[in-house]
Amino acid sequence: IDCAEEDGIVVFQGGSRVKADAIVHYTGYKYSFSFFGDDSAITVDDNRVGPLYKHVFPPRLAPSISFVGLPFKGFLFPVFQLQSSWVAGVLSGRIELPSSEQMTQDVVSFYSDMEARGHSKRFTHDLGVGTFEYEDWLVERCGLERIEEWRKEIYVTARGRVRDQPDSYRDKWDDDAQLLEQAQ
Repeated sequence: IDCAEEDGIVVFQGGSRVKADAIVHYTGYKYSFSFFGDDSAITVDDNRVGPLYKHVFPPRLAPSISFVGLPFKGFLFPVFQLQSSWVAGVLSGRIELPSSEQMTQDVVSFYSDMEARGHSKRFTHDLGVGTFEYEDWLVERCGLERIEEWRKEIYVTARGRVRDQPDSYRDKWDDDAQLLEQAQ
């Protein structure tokens, strides 16, 4: 973007122009929670927010503090909705969290597993291919219905296209037939 004019016209560096309703700025997923202070039970180390039980609850502060929306690379908006349902269930008393010690043990185990697989801390909240396992875990806790298999198939197919043809996957594929088939 070269500039945005007062009437909502966005001018790009190449000279093209478009009328925009909104410009959304992304953070690039560099987490920072300085308002907690240096002595907080919440830390950010190489973009790992932690310790967090299942990417949401800090064991020492749960359920008073929770994080919704940290995960990336996954079927994200349904995950964020499920995280919100889980937090609401916990806060209402309908869903019980494990003890602080059990949550801490789970976090330690998760971090150890990541390290053993050679994954760096910055990928702690990367759901990637594990997005549906995490989603299913949340669904089970909340007593909700699992996402339909056809939606998972569309997501997996699209992810494969992004990986295999990152520059052209959007222009080459027609998923309308698959969507219509599932709508019937």
